[in-house]
Amino acid sequence: MSNFPGSPRVLKAAIALVDPGTGILPSPLLITLQYNPDSLGRTLQVRGAQDAGDTSEALRLKGPPIETITLEAEIDATDQLEFPDLAASKSAVESGIFPHLSALERLAYPSSQQLRANDQLADRGMLEIVPAEQPLALFVWSKNRVLPIRLTRLGIVEEAFDTHLNPIRAHVSLALRVLSVDDLGFRHKGGGLFMTYLQQQEKLARSYLYGRLGDAGLETLP
Repeated sequence: MSNFPGSPRVLKAAIALVDPGTGILPSPLLITLQYNPDSLGRTLQVRGAQDAGDTSEALRLKGPPIETITLEAEIDATDQLEFPDLAASKSAVESGIFPHLSALERLAYPSSQQLRANDQLADRGMLEIVPAEQPLALFVWSKNRVLPIRLTRLGIVEEAFDTHLNPIRAHVSLALRVLSVDDLGFRHKGGGLFMTYLQQQEKLARSYLYGRLGDAGLETLP
C-alpha cells in the first residue's frame, strides 16, 4: 500500500523490547504494528483503601490503578510484496507474515535457552528455580504514551495463506497489563518510565479547561 508523495508521515504504534536493567533499545527489537488500530480500549481498576472495608478511608487510594489496554491489529503481507527487491519482501515471499507473528508471540514465551537451563537445574536437584525474566516490554503510542507493559492475552486469527501454507494475512488481538511502580519499584527502569508517563498525564490534565457550576445548572454547591 503506497503512500502519496508529500503525504504526512504517520507514526506507528509499537512494542519495544529493552533490557530491564539498562533500558537500552537495540534497533531490531521494535515490533511495529503495520496498521494503527482504529480503536484502543483502556480499563482502569481503581485501588481504593476502602476496598478492605474501612469506611474512614473512603477518599484514599492505595496506589496507581490497575490499567489494562486492549487493541486489535491487522497484519498483511501485501505491503512487503509490493517492492520485490527489498529484504522485507524477500522474507514475505519465503515465510509470509510468520516472522511478524513470531515476534509478537515471543512476548508470551520464555526462550528455549532459558527452558533448557531450568531443566538442567532441575536435573541437578535445584528445588527452587527462578522464573525466566523477559525483556522489559514498552507499549509506544505517541510520545505522550510510553508504558511498561506485560502481555496477558494474545489472540491470532490467520485469514489467508500462500501456496506453501504460510500465513499472509492475520487479525491479532492484544491485552496488555500496564506495569506501575507498585509492580516494578521506583528504581527499576520500567518504574521510572511509568512515573514519566504519570507526570505527563498530570501536565495534560492541568491544561484542561474545567467547566463552571453554571454549566451543570448550579449557582453554588448544596
